[in-house]
Amino acid sequence: MERNLIMLGTGNAMVTKCYNTCFAIQNGEEYLLVDAGGGNGILGRMEEAEIPVDKIHYMFVTHAHTDHVLGVVWVIRKIATMMRSGAYEGNFKIYCHEDLADTIMQLCTLTLVKKFTVFLGDRILIKKVKDGGEKKAAGMKLTFFDIHSTKTKQFGFQARFEDGMVLSCLGDEPYKEVTRPYVEGCDWLLSEAFCLDRDKEIFHPYEKHHSTALDAGRLAEELHVSNLVLYHTEDTCLEKRKEAYSREAALSFHGTVYVPMDLERIRL
Repeated sequence: MERNLIMLGTGNAMVTKCYNTCFAIQNGEEYLLVDAGGGNGILGRMEEAEIPVDKIHYMFVTHAHTDHVLGVVWVIRKIATMMRSGAYEGNFKIYCHEDLADTIMQLCTLTLVKKFTVFLGDRILIKKVKDGGEKKAAGMKLTFFDIHSTKTKQFGFQARFEDGMVLSCLGDEPYKEVTRPYVEGCDWLLSEAFCLDRDKEIFHPYEKHHSTALDAGRLAEELHVSNLVLYHTEDTCLEKRKEAYSREAALSFHGTVYVPMDLERIRL
């Protein structure tokens, strides 16, 4: 069965040379979409990645920042359009914490016309999840956790596959010790890396509540992770990003480092 991490976007909020960080997990013929970037670019990204929208029945949204949530409205509009035409079977479930559920509903109410919003609460279902809560989605068991953000309430998740493989997503802020039970020893760790450590005086990651690639590597080593995926970066040196970020993270981390470009697929 084919199982992939498909990076639809890899940049931070203010990038212009790549798309905001969001991704899909493909598990056989099913997909879990995670965040949607800051606009309708998400539709083009899914098309370029050849992700069949009618196979996306689950989505998880981490938090309410513009670069993660605004694209959700466009995903909802796309799926509602397909439902209207009979091109989408079944329901579409969006998982998020309770504060974010209200935000998504308000955004849709303010920006979408009734022919789309009529599906909200009917076939497009916004499901509130709690810290430590579990759901089944796309053939995985998802466990959601509060990352204890110092900015906006944000949840990460752990995905456990049927064969026991574990993928953990920390969202887009630095690791907090309270989340250790959800990430320690995982096979795949998805972590933000705002910039290189050598460039921290330029990009000021700590003032913005972010990490460097060196920080992420140290964390992955401490948590005994097998594979580390870095994203949510600046975009000033995309042509050198993969090599530079991988090399810096590997100074401390002895597992495998991935620094994907937009639309890159990583076999899980």
